[in-house]
Amino acid sequence: MSDPFSNTADPAGIRRQFAGVDLEELAKKHGTPFYAYDADMIRQRCADLSEWDTVRFAQKACSNIAILNLMRHEGVLVDAVSHGEIARAMAAGYQPHGKSGYQEGLPSADPIVYTADIFDRESLEAVVQHGIHVNCGSADMLEQLAERVPGANVTLRINPGFGHGHSQKTNTGGEGSKHGIWHEAVPDVLRRAEWAGLAVTGLHMHIGSGADLDHLATVAESLEKTAHDIGRSLTMISAGGGLPVPYQQDESRADLSGYFTLWDTTRKRLEDSFGHRIRLEIEPGRYLTAEAGILVTEVRATKRQGSKKYLLVDAGFHTLARPVLYGSYHPMSLCPTSTTPPRELESVAVGGPLCESGDIFTQEEGGFVSTRDLPPARVGDFLIIEVAGAYGFVMASNYNSKPFPAEILIDRGSSQLVRARQSADEIFSGEYIPKT
Repeated sequence: MSDPFSNTADPAGIRRQFAGVDLEELAKKHGTPFYAYDADMIRQRCADLSEWDTVRFAQKACSNIAILNLMRHEGVLVDAVSHGEIARAMAAGYQPHGKSGYQEGLPSADPIVYTADIFDRESLEAVVQHGIHVNCGSADMLEQLAERVPGANVTLRINPGFGHGHSQKTNTGGEGSKHGIWHEAVPDVLRRAEWAGLAVTGLHMHIGSGADLDHLATVAESLEKTAHDIGRSLTMISAGGGLPVPYQQDESRADLSGYFTLWDTTRKRLEDSFGHRIRLEIEPGRYLTAEAGILVTEVRATKRQGSKKYLLVDAGFHTLARPVLYGSYHPMSLCPTSTTPPRELESVAVGGPLCESGDIFTQEEGGFVSTRDLPPARVGDFLIIEVAGAYGFVMASNYNSKPFPAEILIDRGSSQLVRARQSADEIFSGEYIPKT
């Protein structure tokens, strides 16, 4: 398994290339800020999960259609949480319905699955129109689907009553989470599905991003109990996502072998009980793309505020929201434009251009400003924010009427623009002044 930190900065915090391409040249060609993705790293992460029957990408992590197309060519299927994501998957070449990834003796998998806690009206229409399989996170979805698609097969997403994650905001289980059907309501929900004429063929549990094996073992135990409540109609179980990604050197990598063994053992026990094969699915998001992406931003000012030195760049929380939302840490390095980069490191806080005190990349959860040891930077140098390929561009906004950044895919040393930088006119293209 490749190490993302072996392809970042040198010990002095200097980085000039990404995936074999010169970063300064990319910045001059495309402007800043921009996201860049390493296609080979994504392929490697897909290959890491080859033991699983089905790998289904949670595209909300990184939904550019070029990334989705790359996933498709690697045999990865896709999860959609909105009608827009259904449209994206189809634009990337996924078939809207039917079966995919056939393996002898195993139930086939749907190329696209819609997973949500509600049907907004547009999503329900897209599901009906294209024959998309549904992973239901609330009982009300069952009747709404049955009314439009009588006799459909469905998956149930269950909230086991507990959760876990790297932040409370990424915890998707327990009473504090809106996600999934409450575990104690399963018998009633199964009756409602039967009355509606729906067949429950899939079971899905996910308790949060960054869950460890101890918590996942409890999830597997809970899923197995619920599977017996459902019975022999079950042909698929999904371990959800949440595979952790190291953002710092001292963070350990996910135990992929232990993770698979845990769920495979659960699957085999259910197969013995039901007397037929069960497909085992995993639904990673950040694991497949986080380490493959960087954000490149230009240094536009340096200044002191009392005892703190600030490095101000042209990206902000409108470009990468994880630090302001979760206090998330991202490795950083400097791409200097001079040929003789400084050797000494200095402690700096890194902030963006927005008219917001929270527009700080070096902050801890709760909004407390921290610092990072970086080479001294000059205006015009480029700051590289690493491990930014998941929940980066997809959470970007037009706050302060800032444009969306460009996205670039690098494949075996060749770079290609896969999303143009948004223009000022495009920001307000859907707005109208009332006629008087």
